[in-house]
Amino acid sequence: MKSFSAFSGQTLFFALITLSFVNIAVCNEGFCSAPSILDAQPLYWKVTNPTLSPSHLRDLPGFTRSVYKRDHALITPESHVYSPLLDWTNTLGAFLITPSIGSHFVMYLAKMQENSNSGLPPRDVERFLFVLQGVVTLNDVLGTKHKLEVDSYAYLPPNTEHSLSSDASATLVVFERRHDYLENHTTEQIIGSTDKQPLLETPGEIFELRKLLPTSLPYDFNIHIMDFQPGEYLNVKVYCPL
Repeated sequence: MKSFSAFSGQTLFFALITLSFVNIAVCNEGFCSAPSILDAQPLYWKVTNPTLSPSHLRDLPGFTRSVYKRDHALITPESHVYSPLLDWTNTLGAFLITPSIGSHFVMYLAKMQENSNSGLPPRDVERFLFVLQGVVTLNDVLGTKHKLEVDSYAYLPPNTEHSLSSDASATLVVFERRHDYLENHTTEQIIGSTDKQPLLETPGEIFELRKLLPTSLPYDFNIHIMDFQPGEYLNVKVYCPL
């Protein structure tokens, strides 16, 4: 299971989680995992495709695993509602998190089609994008073209001219946030891929953790990638004051 999370100094925390199915078969020595019929699907297929079981429930209104609470939300694929994205061409978007529910950022899925192009975020808003499916081309302020494939990402500082284009179907998850400026500190464009980022220590935990953005002062948020193997989980620590 792979989880995306956006962290900042503020209190609200939201995560988009791709839920994995694990088929279990009984073996002589206990339980063993059996191959899933979904294993042949693309890496992030479950982010945008409902996997409710049994399958006849997947397209029925009202059947969802989505949960919305005061300080977190789990938005599963069967709850996604797509509509044309403003200022984008040939692109549908599904908004998952917006300030209207109390967050300090916007998180949405962008489904780009053939001959599609992106729009720009509002003034003073930084943008982070992660490729879930397909290939997109990022044209930056210097006119350089960057090919972004699945598991690739880009951070665009606020007020940075850029555009995204795709010649075929591609899906992105996009975070946009009004940047908190610090005097004499500026952020820079970042382009990378998950597998190039080092694994970080997670004392008391067993999942794999990577951070996609620098932890230096100019960057006012970060994106964490947490990889869970079947049976692994997040060991939530609760503080109980005396």
